Amino acid sequence: MSALPSPLDYLPSKDSSSSSTGSTGNNCRGLIQWRQLLEKQLDEKLEAGESIRSVVHARTHAIDDVLQHLWDNQHLSDQGIALIAVGGYGRGELLPKSDVDVMILSQNPLTEEQEGQVSLFVASLWDAGLEPGVSVRTLSECIQTAQDITVATSLVESRLIVGDKSLSLLPRRIVSDTWTDLDFYNAKMAEQTVRYGQHHNTEYNLEPDIKNAPGGLRDINQIGWIAKRYYRVVRLYDLVHLGFISEFEYNELESCEDFLWLIRHHLHRITNRNENRLLFDYQRAVAERLNYHSHESDHQNAIIERFMRDYYRAAMRVSSFNEMLLAYFYETAIEPKLKETSPLIVTPINDRFELINGKISARHHRVFSETPSSILEIFFLMASRNDAIGIRARTLRLLMLAVKGIDDAFRQNPMHRALFMAIIRGRYRLYETFQAMKRYGVLGKYLPAFGQIIGLMQYDLFHIYTVDMHTLILLRNLQRFGEDLSEENFPVVSQIFKRLDRKDIIYLAALFHDIAKGRGGDHSELGAIDATEFCLAHGLTQREANIVAWLTQNHLLMSLTAQKKDISDPDIIHEFAQKVGDMVHLDYLYTLTVADINATNPTLWNTWRASLLRQLYNQTRRVLRSGLDNPMDRQSWIEDTKKQSFDLLAGAFERPVVEKIWQEMGDDYFLRERPSEVAWHTREILLHGHETPLVLMREHRELNQDAVQIFIYTHDLTNLFAATVAVFDQMELNVQDARIITAKTGFSVDTYVVLDKYGTLLTDPVRNAEVTSRLKAVLAQPEKAQNLSKRRMPRQLRHFNVPSEVTIKLDIVHQHNVVEIISLDRPGLLAQIGALFFQKNIDIQTARIATLGERAEDVFFITDSQGKPLDNAAASALAQELKHDLDAQSQA
Repeated sequence: MSALPSPLDYLPSKDSSSSSTGSTGNNCRGLIQWRQLLEKQLDEKLEAGESIRSVVHARTHAIDDVLQHLWDNQHLSDQGIALIAVGGYGRGELLPKSDVDVMILSQNPLTEEQEGQVSLFVASLWDAGLEPGVSVRTLSECIQTAQDITVATSLVESRLIVGDKSLSLLPRRIVSDTWTDLDFYNAKMAEQTVRYGQHHNTEYNLEPDIKNAPGGLRDINQIGWIAKRYYRVVRLYDLVHLGFISEFEYNELESCEDFLWLIRHHLHRITNRNENRLLFDYQRAVAERLNYHSHESDHQNAIIERFMRDYYRAAMRVSSFNEMLLAYFYETAIEPKLKETSPLIVTPINDRFELINGKISARHHRVFSETPSSILEIFFLMASRNDAIGIRARTLRLLMLAVKGIDDAFRQNPMHRALFMAIIRGRYRLYETFQAMKRYGVLGKYLPAFGQIIGLMQYDLFHIYTVDMHTLILLRNLQRFGEDLSEENFPVVSQIFKRLDRKDIIYLAALFHDIAKGRGGDHSELGAIDATEFCLAHGLTQREANIVAWLTQNHLLMSLTAQKKDISDPDIIHEFAQKVGDMVHLDYLYTLTVADINATNPTLWNTWRASLLRQLYNQTRRVLRSGLDNPMDRQSWIEDTKKQSFDLLAGAFERPVVEKIWQEMGDDYFLRERPSEVAWHTREILLHGHETPLVLMREHRELNQDAVQIFIYTHDLTNLFAATVAVFDQMELNVQDARIITAKTGFSVDTYVVLDKYGTLLTDPVRNAEVTSRLKAVLAQPEKAQNLSKRRMPRQLRHFNVPSEVTIKLDIVHQHNVVEIISLDRPGLLAQIGALFFQKNIDIQTARIATLGERAEDVFFITDSQGKPLDNAAASALAQELKHDLDAQSQA
């Protein structure tokens, strides 16, 4: 690197410098000016093509020069005192806003004069804008504080800047004397476990911390801390000469570290602070600074997705090397010392492999070169043996090199295909096995289409995992359905899964359902083609391959039907049943759907969604069992609902009294409401009389308390929906479903299903009373409720642009319009939509509400004020106005 500005050129000479106020002020102004110029030139060099590693080290050397000059100005040299860099600065890694951590180490307690000099030195660092982290310790104090693992870790990276050279090696020696090899290793691994837990134990966070999250810079540091202390070396590269790290592994780690340093560099520049979180706020700016460019066919967030894919892939490589190298350290440095107290348990498996303490180990170093099928055999052993809990580090190193040999010939080998199917049919640890296959490069090489989705993310709040991680979590969810513990949380789907004849069919559908994402086109259709080809090549029959392909192509069918259609409508159920065809497909699809939703975003799965899917499954099963050629009789449905409802009233009221109430409701009421809701409404209306408004709450049927039914019985009013949902928004209740039914006598019978953010609505009398009183107040004057919401839009939502989409279709059979709205989710959205309908004299019959990350995808079933559907012209005009107003509001 060409010469950088010297700090000495911006400071008075040593002869003219003193501790006077004027001179100190000149020093500070000069150093601040120098630092600004230094950073400007370093940025220019980086932009011109200089490596980030050179820039980082150049900054470190420049700061060394400044500190040495300021130290010499206080005449602290040759006094049994040393200025020592520790932590990241000790490693020589300074990014633009990194902390400058130093330790002032002395042989003996400081004299009064030395304390004054040290104080002036530290003050000069702050005045110069370096924002240092400074500790002042004697040797005895250093020994005492080194018992803290955080302090000990910083001392491992110690490096003399200036001062008494005899003190330079003592910090590392103190750590070695204070901590045994095993204790230091265990303490650092415990720290890593806690750190991983703070970041959800995954490399794939939507807003990752590039320093501390799994796969971040700390994982590289961790290798160095443990190995450098044990082997008494200063640089990570020194471990190559010792054989601890191979040249290939070192180069891989260095490449990943360079990439993470670049990200951190730009984060510091963008935020002007020591920021390590790659928030949505910064992802686009960092991607642009790293020269990710848009292509003509790209969507607006494509450069962010490409950048984040590279980040996730780098993070996965780092965490893989961290896992493998630290396990290798344990096997080579720690395990031999424990043999006397904890002897190794060796279990032979075959000529190629054995188990050592439960982990698979190659019996010789030529296993994979002599028998390529061993690459897959090792994972077959993991999936078929309950006592095989992992792979030994030495074997992993051989495996990661052997993976490069997986090519078309390897994939087409019948033995290898049989081994892959044996893995997916294994009895144990399906998720862990496929996770290992992905992590060590086998899955992406054997199934190249899967390799393309590794690290692939979608820039939204709905898909919180990368596509590859989502797929593996889906496999894990399916596997768990077969465990007894799952019956409590998934009682229905667990039973269905256990009776599936061919688990491998649904596992393959899970593996392929999203495999075509990122290619362009319909990923479900493209994935179905891939699935068919793969299944036939791997020994499945045409019928079995067709089921896998059908599940792949239709994996969203059930969730979309339950979420966006009125599944209380017999015609909707019959239409869905025709698409499914038979119970075999229904059982597979229901199981896959539940697992898929839970693997997309855990917050999506709640008791309400569970209820919808279970209702759709049960009603479809009834249709399939009665035969697809026997369409459901709407009148029979109505009569059946009435009968079950009256039975639930348990003779509390005379039949004529009940019938009088029911005659006011109309047929649609009994098609759309379940018997339990009808009985509840009827009982409360008869007990309450026609005095309105009536507001009641209860737990939603058999569901948990996070889903609450709110029943409102009142005179039919204009703006009723908008006023009601405005109150819900104010009380932070998320509406999931709304049924608005106007009785013949001019009363509105409305049922809302809401999710309570705090889970206290039914248990906290004060909160319950507040919701009830607010509803009653707003129902008295609904026209004043249009702008109740005062909540601010959450930070993350502000970074997403979701252009509103509005489609309005005519349902000829039911004589209403179906309005589908997609827009940016935000506080008050439903109230805004309701107000727009009110302005256009639109009546809402039913609403199905869904929030998918930052996107609200809501469906409304509407008529005009006369109960008739809108004509084409009116529907088109309404759609345009809705879109315009929603977009204007989201940009406000």
